[in-house]
Amino acid sequence: MTAPTQPSSAAELATYIDHTLLKPEATPADVEALVVEALGLGVFSVCVSPSMLPVSVPEDSELKVATVCGFPSGKHEAEIKAREAALAAERGADEVDMVIDLGHAKAARFDLVESEIRAVREATPASVILKVIIESAALSDEEIVATCRAAEAAGADFVKTSTGFHPAGGATVHAVRLMAQTVGARLGVKASGGIRTLAQAREMIGAGATRLGLSGSAAILAEWDGPVAETRADAEGSEY
Repeated sequence: MTAPTQPSSAAELATYIDHTLLKPEATPADVEALVVEALGLGVFSVCVSPSMLPVSVPEDSELKVATVCGFPSGKHEAEIKAREAALAAERGADEVDMVIDLGHAKAARFDLVESEIRAVREATPASVILKVIIESAALSDEEIVATCRAAEAAGADFVKTSTGFHPAGGATVHAVRLMAQTVGARLGVKASGGIRTLAQAREMIGAGATRLGLSGSAAILAEWDGPVAETRADAEGSEY
């Protein structure tokens, strides 16, 4: 399979980015500053904690608002996740990134993984993009594949690598490539957790990521100063 096309400019790379602020100590003033920075950078969205909604975005802006659900542990009842997602949609969220109950995946209860994702999907309008955080660093390859299949069956729009809070780690090129291979072009793939450089961002895109969750967006975009050297992911391609 042909390797995904790399962005050709900082402005194009920015359109991949969910500009993220999920620190527990974040204040309304921090969120306001996040939005101002996001507008200046030209990113796709801002991603904030659900308690920070609604977020004020200029009416003439295309900036989207994303939030999280069942974050960061995923150890919440499906009904609670569904209500949290529904409330977020009512408060203006365009996208919801939900965390699965990782224990279900580790116990090979992918029927339960699917049912909780479906509960969240059914609780939110079809217009709200649903991303499913699978915490890929804590899963085997077989578990990643089965979890991605459950997410697709439940009606998710994206699968996402990580919360960025799990001790097992964040996104890896291997996990992103495997996730992209599993869902094909049917779902998006969001890489998040530990992406701190332009080279890492490009590697994730080369592996098949269609969205990036970044907290250091400004620093990464500032690295762009013309043609970038070929990364390992570019060189390997995406042999699905």
